[in-house]
Amino acid sequence: MSTSLRCDVAIVGGGMVGLSLAAALSRLPLDVVVIEPVPAGEAGQPSFDSRTSALSNGTRRILEGLGVWRSVAAEATPIKRIHVSDRGRFAFARLSAEQQGVPALGYTLENRLLGAALWRAVSAAPRVKILSPAQVTQVTPGAERVDLAVEGCGETGVSARLVVAADGAKSAVREAFGIDATVWDYGQHAVIANVAAGRFHDFVAYERFTETGPIAVLPLADGRCTIVWTLAPDAAREALELDDAAFLAAFQERFGHRLGQFTRVGKRHAYPLALTRSERQVAPRAVIIGNAAQGLHPIAGQGFNLGLRDVATLAEVIADEVRASGATMDPGSPAVLERYADWRRADRRTVIAFTDGLVRLFGNPLAPVAAARSAGLLLFDLLPPAKDAFARVTMGLAGRVPKLGRGVPVA
Repeated sequence: MSTSLRCDVAIVGGGMVGLSLAAALSRLPLDVVVIEPVPAGEAGQPSFDSRTSALSNGTRRILEGLGVWRSVAAEATPIKRIHVSDRGRFAFARLSAEQQGVPALGYTLENRLLGAALWRAVSAAPRVKILSPAQVTQVTPGAERVDLAVEGCGETGVSARLVVAADGAKSAVREAFGIDATVWDYGQHAVIANVAAGRFHDFVAYERFTETGPIAVLPLADGRCTIVWTLAPDAAREALELDDAAFLAAFQERFGHRLGQFTRVGKRHAYPLALTRSERQVAPRAVIIGNAAQGLHPIAGQGFNLGLRDVATLAEVIADEVRASGATMDPGSPAVLERYADWRRADRRTVIAFTDGLVRLFGNPLAPVAAARSAGLLLFDLLPPAKDAFARVTMGLAGRVPKLGRGVPVA
């Protein structure tokens, strides 16, 4: 295959995870190519859609290290407290930033704002080239390089020493490298919308478990909230078809009145929910990151945070290779990929088990399970060590934390 571009690292997927990796690698003496089929700013680009992401403290530090947090900090809303409850039962649990000794447990930020900030940062990097709209049509692995056939942007191909699959849960690049993924369909859809409530949210994030699925209500700027309402597919379709008043009334009945009366709702969207887990995160001259490696249920808001730790870890092991080997460095060498896979294994396993376990535990309708669940919530609320351990996982501070997650630059 004739190629027109040669690079050190080719990132297939220019969403928030792929762009974050490009921004991290832009600080290193590497030639990087990002290949993304949907142009920035279009509705079909996930980094620029209407959804809101919950960002952990570890993610905030990574974004600071990438130089993009400053441009979005004013639009980010802090989460100062988390309130967890089980509908129809008295049990609840609370977590506060004050107890954890941090300004905020996390932040909420609209995807379009973070996506635009990452796009600006990567577009300004002299050794990063963005091909968009462009699509990989064929992957040809080799011993020293991987050749990618590309359609779009006037290019016919890219040859890279390392290919990073950041192209989502249905990753075509992952499949091209022969890496299988297991998919568990939760039989649920997430209905997402922004709402206005009668009471100010006071920077509290709510997670409420109901018999039809979990509900998350997250604080946004200007007193608004974003909701993630989990429903069976048919019920989700019906919820989308309701007029605004009927939708708010139905949601109010599920959530309750902790925020007073809901008064307005914005545009609604629904997304199917599944656990997608790649069997491996690396193959010869390839790394699988973000949703291509693990697509999670939004129950604890960990998906993007876990993907960004993929980014921070991969950037660090590549930076170590650059420092150790100089001009002879190889970002796709077996040693680099092995170090990455070994480092990510524990964090990935822990967070996948944590989110999947919550879905199954709170989705179990059996009375003995529900009673034990309520007792567990109450016990959790009374035990500071349990809260500390939970907070470290959700804030992205458990286990070995990469340099960017500690506020230390990789280069």
